[in-house]
Amino acid sequence: MESIDKEVVKKRGRKSKNQTKEVQINKEQTKFFVDLSNEPESLSLIFDFLLKSNEKNFGRPILFKDLCLYAVSKLTAKDVDKIKDQSLSEMEKVEIALIDHNKKTGQSLTMGEFLVKRLGIN
Repeated sequence: MESIDKEVVKKRGRKSKNQTKEVQINKEQTKFFVDLSNEPESLSLIFDFLLKSNEKNFGRPILFKDLCLYAVSKLTAKDVDKIKDQSLSEMEKVEIALIDHNKKTGQSLTMGEFLVKRLGIN
């Protein structure tokens, strides 16, 4: 018998709203780039940390990599949850509230019905 390798064919076009996004991590990746060109406050904060950490007489210069590795080691599960919450759009937050409401009350309200009820619109 011959072994046949099958290719996974991905469908083109729009994805349905209920389809979850599948994130695949490339564990062989060794370089990460951070673009802060549109975030001057974050960039300023990083430069301040670098300046403060390099005010010393001995040792090698502290790099951004050193700050990142130290900061990542300090992250907790609560921090990860906060980061996840920050990644949600406004409509995703409303959708989560709708799902929670439907679970709690046993109803199956649509988004429109939920918003009318929540906003008290007659």
